Amino acid sequence: MRRLRLEQVPLYQFHVPDPKVPFAESVGAVAELQKEGKVRHVGVSNVSQEQLREAQRIVNVVSVQNRYNVTDRSSQQVLDLCEQESMVFLPWAPVQQAGKNIGVLNAARRLGATEHQVVLAWLLASSPVMLPIPGTGSAGHVEENIAAAGIELTGDEVRAIRDGGS
Repeated sequence: MRRLRLEQVPLYQFHVPDPKVPFAESVGAVAELQKEGKVRHVGVSNVSQEQLREAQRIVNVVSVQNRYNVTDRSSQQVLDLCEQESMVFLPWAPVQQAGKNIGVLNAARRLGATEHQVVLAWLLASSPVMLPIPGTGSAGHVEENIAAAGIELTGDEVRAIRDGGS
């Protein structure tokens, strides 16, 4: 916290559960930091539905960060739970393998947008709790990512991307 020059961490995202430590114990340690006033909000990452429910019994969880993109939607049940519980869902690796999806390629051509922009627009259209945070290496890329929020996909495009273009 000293290096961050913060008195309180606004969101502590507990990233990788250690398989050698009971999950409840790890989450409990983060909950203790919150009780001490060092952490304002708590999020969890790389969790199953069961782990998320377990964490919720220990602390108020405001966000979940799991891998989720057009080719890997194995966290769909966790995303569904986030929607039910009004928790933010932060997909990691959100634009991975975008170019292998025919629906993405077709939408990008129609819109004059990049594949990454279309994938980000698809994620935003997929769920009201979705908050993708794509990585970037330049100011131009940041602007491109921000512009994705203004892209409106048709319902057919959303379904085609979800289904891989079929």
